[in-house]
Amino acid sequence: MSEKKVREKKKPSFFLAVLPILAMILLLGVGYAVMGLSPEVLMLVSAAVAAVIAVSLGYTWDDIMNSIVGKLSKTMPAIFILIIVGFLIGSWMIGGTIPMMVYYGLKIISPRYIAVTSFLVTAVVSLCTGTSWGSAGTIGVALMGVAAGMGAPLPLVAGAVVSGAYFGDKMSPLSDTTNLAPIAAGSKLYDHIGHMFYTTIPGCIICLIVYTIAGFSLAGGGAVATPEKVDTILTTLEGMFRFNPLVILPPIIVLYGSIRKKPTIPVMLISSVVAFFNATVFQGFSLQQCFTAAISGFSLDMVTKAGFDAAALIPDIPRLLERGGMLSMLNTVLIAFCAYGFAGTLAVTGSLDIVLNKLMKSVKSTGGLIVSTIVSCITAVFVTSNGQLSILIPGEMFSKTYIKKGLQPKNLSRTLEDSATVVEPIVPWTAAGVYMATTLGVPTLSYLPWAILCYTGVIFAIIWGFTGFGIAKIKPGDDYYEEYLALQKEDKAA
Repeated sequence: MSEKKVREKKKPSFFLAVLPILAMILLLGVGYAVMGLSPEVLMLVSAAVAAVIAVSLGYTWDDIMNSIVGKLSKTMPAIFILIIVGFLIGSWMIGGTIPMMVYYGLKIISPRYIAVTSFLVTAVVSLCTGTSWGSAGTIGVALMGVAAGMGAPLPLVAGAVVSGAYFGDKMSPLSDTTNLAPIAAGSKLYDHIGHMFYTTIPGCIICLIVYTIAGFSLAGGGAVATPEKVDTILTTLEGMFRFNPLVILPPIIVLYGSIRKKPTIPVMLISSVVAFFNATVFQGFSLQQCFTAAISGFSLDMVTKAGFDAAALIPDIPRLLERGGMLSMLNTVLIAFCAYGFAGTLAVTGSLDIVLNKLMKSVKSTGGLIVSTIVSCITAVFVTSNGQLSILIPGEMFSKTYIKKGLQPKNLSRTLEDSATVVEPIVPWTAAGVYMATTLGVPTLSYLPWAILCYTGVIFAIIWGFTGFGIAKIKPGDDYYEEYLALQKEDKAA
C-alpha cells in the first residue's frame, strides 16, 4: 500500500506548475542575456528543474521521456523541412538563382528615391536569401553609403533597410524563423506564409507610402551615383555566374507548389534538382560540388573560373554568398530540440495547462488571446534577447489554447512572427538590435521610428484579433477539427 502511495501521480499546485517557467525565465534572462551562456544548456537546466518537480509528484523517468518523445515526434516533419531548407539554399546558391536575384535587385537602386528603394531592394534580397542579417550587412551597408553620399537622413534609411531585411526574414520560406513559427504553433509552412499577408502587406503598404513621402522631402535626390561598392558587387556576380531565364526556375517551382498546395518536401527537392542542373550546365560546377553546397553550404573556393581570386574579393561578397547547406540549420534544430525537451517535461505533469488555465480566465475574446500572445512574445524577447526562443516558448505555451478556442494554428504562428521575429531588431540590447546598429552605423533607438514593418505587424494583429478580419476558424473537415473536439470534451469533463 505504501509503495502505491509513493507512485501515486499528483497534479502540481499553481506554484509548482509555474516554478519551472520562472526558473527558465531567470536562467535565460541572466545566463544568456547577461552572461552569454549557451541557451541550449540553459533550456536543459530548466528541463531538469521541471523533471525534479515531476519526479517529486510521482512521475517516473519513463513518463518524462515518453512525453518528450511525443512532443518531438509531432514536430519532426516540420524540423525535417527546416533541414531541407538548408539543402535548398545551398543548391540555389551554387545554381546561380540567389546571386541572380541579388544582381537584379541591386540594379534597381535609385538614389533619387533612396528610402523607398532601400526598403524594396533589401526586401527582395532578404526574401531571396532568407537572411535579414546577411541582407543588412551587405546590401544594407551599400545603401547606407548611397544615403551618406546624398546627405539623406541616416536613421530614415537605416529604418527602411531594417524593415526590408525583416520583411524577407518574416516571409521567405528560406528563413529559419519562418520555419520555426509553424513548428512551434503546429501549423504548416505555406499556410503560415499565406496567412502572414493579412498583417504584413498592410505594413508593407504603409512603409512604401511613408518612405516615398519622406524621399520627396530630400533635397538634391538624383545627384548621387551608385557607389563603387555596389558596382563591385554587380561586376563580381556577373563574372562568377551566367544568368539566364532557366536560373530563375527553382523559385518558380516552389511558388507553384505553394499555390497548388503540393507536399512541401518533394517540391523543395525538385527545385533543388533543377538548381543542380543549372549549376552543372550553366555555372560549370561539378556534381560533387553541388552535393557539398547542399550539405555544408556554398563556398567561393568552389569557383575556378580563370582570373577569379576569392581572396581578393571585398568582404561583402562572401558574407552574401557563402550560405546554405543542411549543416547551417543544425543550430536552429538543436535549440528546437532543447526547447521541446523542456516543453515535454512540463507537459508530463500538466503544468502548462494549469498555468494557462489560470491566465486565460480573464481572456474571453480572440483579440484578448492575441494580445496575451503578443505580450508573452515581447516579454520573451526582452528577457532572453533571442528571437528563436521567443517563438518556440510562447508557441508551445499557446498551441493548445488556440485550437481549444476554435482558431487554426496559423493564427498563432502568424502572431509569433508579428511579435517576436520583427520586434527583436528594435530592442537595443538584443543580438539583432546590436548587430543592426553596429552594421548600419545608426543607434537602434534612432532608426526605431522608421523601422515601420517591425511594429505594424503587432498593430494589425491586434486590430484583426478584435475585428475578426483575417482570423481563420477551425471548421468541420479541417486537419485540426478532431483535436478541437477532443479538447472541448476535456473542458466539459473538467
